[in-house]
Amino acid sequence: MPFSFQNLTGETFPEAGPGHPRRRDESPNAEVLDAYSQAVIHVVESVSPSVISVRGPAGTRGGAGSGFLISPDGLAITNSHVVDGRTELLAETTEGDRIPARVIGDDPATDTALIRLVARDLPYAKLGDSNALRVGQLVIAMGSPLGLQSTVSTGVVSALRRSMRAQDGRLIEDVIQHAAPINPGNSGGPLVDSRSQVVGINTAIIAMAQGLGFAVPSNTAEWVTGEFLAHGRVRRRQLGVSAGVVPLSRWHVRELDLLGTTGVQVGQVVSGGLAHRVGIEPEDIIVALHDRVVETIDDLHRLLTAIPAQTAFELTVIRDDRLVSLSVPAES
Repeated sequence: MPFSFQNLTGETFPEAGPGHPRRRDESPNAEVLDAYSQAVIHVVESVSPSVISVRGPAGTRGGAGSGFLISPDGLAITNSHVVDGRTELLAETTEGDRIPARVIGDDPATDTALIRLVARDLPYAKLGDSNALRVGQLVIAMGSPLGLQSTVSTGVVSALRRSMRAQDGRLIEDVIQHAAPINPGNSGGPLVDSRSQVVGINTAIIAMAQGLGFAVPSNTAEWVTGEFLAHGRVRRRQLGVSAGVVPLSRWHVRELDLLGTTGVQVGQVVSGGLAHRVGIEPEDIIVALHDRVVETIDDLHRLLTAIPAQTAFELTVIRDDRLVSLSVPAES
């Protein structure tokens, strides 16, 4: 018996059948939709063989997530919170092969981990330039949400240069916000552009919200991966102090010609640490680093991370109501 459907606008239309032949859509939208579909299909066919699901070996605790291969000899990227402190993992490919993997490096500060599958001649994806992304650009998320392997969703880049708090309390900078639906289990999976290049690593959603996904930028993941392979860890400058944010007095701001209204006051200095060696003292208030304003501990972390280890820099502090410049040498 014929019946009617109702769309979201309330308009009704009859079921297609002998008495109601289906009309061919002759509008230009059909061609647009086909072009969009073809773009997504091409990306999926190119990248999906490199996508893996990641979990602990049988009988071990911990969650599961996704990842993707970046070299034919088994190097793969996933999230730090997927690794969850484990050193041995089990990866499953889209073809159903289960391959043991070991952790090469784990960086909670960027929620990025590098693992190596015990296999060769594997399909892999290419990392793209996340700095070239534009708001509104098409992106495709791949992974194993809720254990549903080889799941694909699409959306657009909603915003760029977001910040989010990592597991160790540091801020992850330049996070990509996107509208491709992701769920638990997508963590560590790739966010891919229309050229089949990975531009982000899906890492988080906002609970009870829709269309709010976040990805670590591929440029950050590439830098972290390089650190793991070259040094076995991510090298970051550590001052060796305990500190807190304090407001600056109007007198200090006016008389010392400061651009910020707060600074980072040193509490304790670790003996033998970098701060101790360059002459930082308790009660010093850090207001600038490498000619950049420092108002918060996040500012300090971000600037220390951005300066290469082989680069010397100046640290500016308030001491006894005057500005003191301290030279921090390059690391050998």
